[in-house]
Amino acid sequence: MWVFLLASAALIVVPGPNMVYILTRGAAHGREAGLVSALGVETGTLVHIGLAVGGAATVLAASPTAFAVLRWTGVAYLAYLGVRALLSRAPTTGGAAPPASMWQMFRDGLLVNVLNPKVALFFLAFLPQFADTTGRLLVLGAAFFTLALAADLCYALVGAALGGRPGRHSRWPGTVYLTLAGYMALMP
Repeated sequence: MWVFLLASAALIVVPGPNMVYILTRGAAHGREAGLVSALGVETGTLVHIGLAVGGAATVLAASPTAFAVLRWTGVAYLAYLGVRALLSRAPTTGGAAPPASMWQMFRDGLLVNVLNPKVALFFLAFLPQFADTTGRLLVLGAAFFTLALAADLCYALVGAALGGRPGRHSRWPGTVYLTLAGYMALMP
């Protein structure tokens, strides 16, 4: 169990689409937006756990094509978020960018996580090594969820604190999302 928890913590703190999404939302739209985004991301973790318990993760692991579709859908979604942010009519200096609805931030967080190949790989390749029964899978999934939620709530608060810096440019979230899309596209 300790090996699983340490590996989970390592996965959670390594920067990836989920962390950057939450930090960016918190910085661009404030604490509440960051927290709602974190809840959306971790709802996506519950989807991954449900897929693992239901056996869908096994199907995805057995099909390179299905995994490629997941990966490229994630790339496309991050690119969409980036373009949407760049084309928004947000002010370029001072004040917070106009917020999207809380539902939209929650939904975007959910999709960023569900389409995140790093998290999918964790639930496909790593988690099954520690879980030989559905009950154990649920316990380990709950442990991962708890660690990830705690970290993501912290990232939301850090993002909100960073967002208060004067002179920030409201278009930078779009650049961040597009950079992440590019990174995911280049992953082996």
